[in-house]
Amino acid sequence: MLKHPTIEKLANMGLTGMIRALEMQSQLQEVHTLSFEDRLALLIDAEFSERDTSQFTKRLKAAKLRDNACIEDIDFKANRGIDKRLVAQLSGGQWIKDHRNVLITGKTGVGKTYLACALGQKACRLGHTVLYFRAPRFFQELTVARLKGNYQSTLARLKRTHLLILDDFALVPVTEEQCRDMLEVADDRSGAGSFIISSQLPVKDWYQTFANATLADAILDRVVHGSYRLDLSGPTRRDPEHGKKE
Repeated sequence: MLKHPTIEKLANMGLTGMIRALEMQSQLQEVHTLSFEDRLALLIDAEFSERDTSQFTKRLKAAKLRDNACIEDIDFKANRGIDKRLVAQLSGGQWIKDHRNVLITGKTGVGKTYLACALGQKACRLGHTVLYFRAPRFFQELTVARLKGNYQSTLARLKRTHLLILDDFALVPVTEEQCRDMLEVADDRSGAGSFIISSQLPVKDWYQTFANATLADAILDRVVHGSYRLDLSGPTRRDPEHGKKE
């Protein structure tokens, strides 16, 4: 008698995980051997798992990662210089809580984007908000935001994001305006958020790509200091037909 109105009440409260678990329990004879507390615990676990999965899906969609990548699929056997222990350490996510950065360098096609996206996907799984940009698009969006009059709100959105991924950084010289933009973002995130930055250039060569040397010093001090480094090597892993790698 209580099943139908109970399900309606659960639906009104948005407890869809509990509804599915309750319906599953009704089809299992052995569930009646469990105590009330055990059955309730199963319902709560189901609801928690459903909400966790839903929130992860939303975070992953909002991140707009370029590659559908995950830590578990990284090929550590290939000779690319990937530090397996460091990747395992980073997959725990403590570096994001500590507001530290990860810098990934290496020639084109060695898997920098895949690794960055895999770390981003794991961050989403750990409950962190993530945003992915190719660096040229990132600077373009900030320029457009300035022209549209929503520059400050864009900076605020970036500041709220736990992990900001900038891919293909320093492929082209960083202009004076882009230096100022990068300093604003880096300053906002210093001690408050994390970067993953990937680049074909070694970190030691980033300085020379900035149009303003003074701003370059300030930016790199905030980004490079205390960062984790992953320098990838080896031949390209890019599929010549599809342009994909890993």
